[in-house]
This record gives sequence, structure tokens and C-alpha cells, in this order.
Amino acid sequence: MDPDSVMADDVSGSAALILKTRKIMTLSIAAWDRESGQLGAAISSSSISVSSRCLHWQSGVGIALSQNITDPRLGPRMLSLIDDGVEVKAAIEAVVQSTPHIRFRQLGLIDCHGNTGVYTGDSVLGCFSSTEGRDCVAAGNLLDNEEVPAAMVTAFENSSGSFGRRVLDALVAGVEAGGEAGALHSAGLLIGGKPSWPLAELRIDWDQDPIAKMLAGWEVYEPQIDDYVTRAYNPGDAPTYGVPGDP
Repeated sequence: MDPDSVMADDVSGSAALILKTRKIMTLSIAAWDRESGQLGAAISSSSISVSSRCLHWQSGVGIALSQNITDPRLGPRMLSLIDDGVEVKAAIEAVVQSTPHIRFRQLGLIDCHGNTGVYTGDSVLGCFSSTEGRDCVAAGNLLDNEEVPAAMVTAFENSSGSFGRRVLDALVAGVEAGGEAGALHSAGLLIGGKPSWPLAELRIDWDQDPIAKMLAGWEVYEPQIDDYVTRAYNPGDAPTYGVPGDP
């Protein structure tokens, strides 16, 4: 039985129509910024709340992608291996060799020095592809064509501007290269830097245009990132908060 049909039986109206007719797909990119040392990843999918399962970051270690019939345990497992001194490709291979059902999974990994690795199992869904570039990796499944990840890598490599926007623009390039924007319903952006917490963790968990909403959220949040870091380390030096009672 089609799992989308089972899901649709639990909802009604337009939501049910979306679930019954949508084309499922996922595309993602992870990258390292040479200038700032930040790590970032962006993802979009037809599935709800994709970022909560598929993007994983560990401060001072790396950032990981784990997708397609997702096992969310694999991202943290790869990052833990890197933290123990295992190189990126060896960390992926260790997970591949030790994990049941790995043929269903798609993995991407980049460490805090820009070293990269990818893995795609032979039972990943539909048209799939993954690729490595300079300081980035990209992957996708149930795509319109195999060139989508390469388009994301090329876009990132040739981009300029803020790191977060470069990552998001690469995701947009992937959609334009073969993804159908109407099929996407969730998106996420994760950026880590020197603090032990993410500098940015934006999510659109269910929407008809999640990437547009993500871009709009980034435009609002980006100018405030440094202020939120200052508030954590030294609130007295932070800008005013703009709330009642703020001096």
C-alpha cells in the first residue's frame, strides 16, 4: 500500500489532496566557510519537518546529512567518529559497514577543515545522486535528474556574500536545476560556528512554499545573529531588546 495514501486517510480536504498527489523528493547541501570557519547545511523535502531528522552538527567537529528513509542516528554517529579522530571518509565507511539497512540511506559529511565525503545506498528511492565539491557536499533522492546535487555544488562554489545566504542560494539552485518547487513542503537551515550552540537553526516544517519562507526568515534573522551571541556571553554589551521594561 502507498504510504502517502495511508497518511492521507488521516486528513481531509486540501491536505489530503496534497498527500495523495505530491511527488516526494529531498535535496540538501552541507558546506564549510573558509573565511569564518562556520559549517552550514540546508535541506528541503516533500516530507514534513525534514530538518529535524536530517541535519546534524557538532561544534568544532563537523556537519552531517542523513536522509532517505531516514535514520537520524547516523548523523551524530558520523560526527562522534570524527570527534574521536577518524577521518571523514573513514567515518562514513565505518557507519556503512556497521549499520543495518544502510542500502536505504544517503549520507553526507564535512568536517571543520572542509574535508568531505558522501554515501548513497543502492536502494535509495527514485532518481538519486550525491557529489562532493570544494568545501561542500550535496545529495538528493527522487529527483527529476541526477544533475541536481552538482548544480548545488556549482552554485555554492561560485557564490559570494554571507555564508548562510550562499548555502540557501545553493539549495535554490538545486530546485531550479530539476526540483519541482510545488512538491516541497518543508525546509531547514542549520549553521554552527564557535559557540557550542547553533548560530542559526531555522525550520519551515509544513508550507506550500517552504524555501521562500526560509529565505524570508533568514533576511530577518541574519542581522541579529551577532547580537544573540553577545547576549549569551555578555548581556550588558548587547543591544537593547525592544521590550517593555528594557532600559
